[in-house]
Amino acid sequence: MSFPPGRRWLAAVLALAFCGPAYAEDVLFENVRIFDGKSASFSAPSHVLVKGNVIERISTTPIEEAGARRISGNGRTLMPGLIDNHWHAMLIRVTPAQSFGDVGYNNLQAGAEATDTLLRGFTTVRDVGGPVFGLKAAIDEGVVKGPRIYPSGAIITVTSGHGDFRQLTDLPRTIGGMLTRMEQVGGAMVADSPDEVRVRAREQLMQGASQIKLTAGGGVSSPFSPVDVTTFTEPELRAAVEAAENWGTYVAAHAFTPDAIQKAIAAGVKVIEHGMLMDEATAKLIAEKGVWLSLQPLPEALKLGFPVGSVQRTKAEQVWPGIARAYAFAKKYKIKTAWGTDVLFSQALAQQQGAILASLARWYTPAEALIMATSTNAELLELSGKRNPYPGKLGVVEQGALADLLLVDGNPLENIELVADPAKNFKIIMKDGVIYKNALN
Repeated sequence: MSFPPGRRWLAAVLALAFCGPAYAEDVLFENVRIFDGKSASFSAPSHVLVKGNVIERISTTPIEEAGARRISGNGRTLMPGLIDNHWHAMLIRVTPAQSFGDVGYNNLQAGAEATDTLLRGFTTVRDVGGPVFGLKAAIDEGVVKGPRIYPSGAIITVTSGHGDFRQLTDLPRTIGGMLTRMEQVGGAMVADSPDEVRVRAREQLMQGASQIKLTAGGGVSSPFSPVDVTTFTEPELRAAVEAAENWGTYVAAHAFTPDAIQKAIAAGVKVIEHGMLMDEATAKLIAEKGVWLSLQPLPEALKLGFPVGSVQRTKAEQVWPGIARAYAFAKKYKIKTAWGTDVLFSQALAQQQGAILASLARWYTPAEALIMATSTNAELLELSGKRNPYPGKLGVVEQGALADLLLVDGNPLENIELVADPAKNFKIIMKDGVIYKNALN
């Protein structure tokens, strides 16, 4: 559902009726220890005033604010809302076959999942592929509860590239011919020349994409896309980069192998998604060029979800051993590293979103992992420039920042496993100054 600007009042009424609070009241958090998203230590006992959707004031002395809703923290942790920088909101609760099926059904499933995502403490997601623009609008207008969404829109791929889920019966493709169902619903768009890439990128920007997503190399879940293959040519990649930069934003490229990563960087891509099969020389190049690495500690359960003997399972077996090596390179060369989950086609795995974050403890301290999932991820989001759908400071607890906040029962800087059980440990979840969960009452 979408409302013209003059009827936003109707969206607010519907949200109040069906989704709980749709407006922000002044809120005063008293006696909390602040993890600000940047420091590895807590603040002294503090008080935080939220006015509207912004953190108005932080003080170690009591704050008097008439009319504010007072929340006693009793020494609990106040921290920024979590950010997942590799999410597919439309591809969680459906099967691969359903994902290009009934659009209404898929949006209803995605709306329900978006609410669960928010109630796991994830107040922002960067969506890197899928027809998510309608869901984002519904969340922003208060029709559905959910996180802020930084949308890429359709994945742009090549014939037989990662993201090309067509069947062999869809071949041969006629350039300029009828679109397949996959393309009609906006899940993925096939582009086999620089001109086609420009068109498809501009179409996503026209719909409100905050960044463009391409697949520069093969992938695990696509049936006809070997992991070792490099897909787009450098001129094709450069066409997308040019289109994005003309709009003041950037391209993120799915790439596992050194060749795919290096071609993407040469074309001007600013974020590499995955990178698990990189070699040391490529890791050095990423660091030297200041390119972001959006890396995921993919859980073993995701691999085991592919049937034994399937093409996808075979490819997963190639990729998974590279996860630890990629994190080792990221740390060794101080690569700008973001965190995400990349959960696909599994509601059960999506419920483990916080546990996947906690699994970073294999390579990082709890503070390092939480900084990555808050202020560092927010820094990557800022690459969208003027295409940023949520101007303001995210991922931090500081004066003037947007009020996306979690009140946590316990000390996540000592025990990161607290984020793996949000139902128990997240007592308050606030997004944009609105409380969506309050387990203190």
